[in-house]
Amino acid sequence: MISALIGGAIIGLASGLLWLLNGRILGVSGIIGGILNWIPRDILWRVFFLAGLLSGGALMYRLKPENFEMLPMPSWAILLAGLLVGFGTRLSNGCTSGHGVCGISRLSMRSIVATLVFMAMGALTVGVVRHLLGGL
Repeated sequence: MISALIGGAIIGLASGLLWLLNGRILGVSGIIGGILNWIPRDILWRVFFLAGLLSGGALMYRLKPENFEMLPMPSWAILLAGLLVGFGTRLSNGCTSGHGVCGISRLSMRSIVATLVFMAMGALTVGVVRHLLGGL
């Protein structure tokens, strides 16, 4: 419980600082998309942000590897899930971090609706996969 509270506070602090210091919304898919689009004057902060995400994950893996146990999922299901998340991200013009963390905190109706939709679809997907398809 306390680790979730600390993690949420760090995410809130990071999104607030990015907004205050850089005038940008913390949306991970948009940040990565900006790296892939290669806009020279806008790439350095994106690379540092992505490096921070990856190094934070690597540090946590070293400190608490038990939190990184893999689910027994076939590779095709993981690949399909990733492609569907990417499609949904492009379709909604943002990702869970952009809409769910930053958009809701700015009381953006578009982000509130997007967050409700992707949370509902996530719950529906888990229900279908686990109960109708018997898991993967």
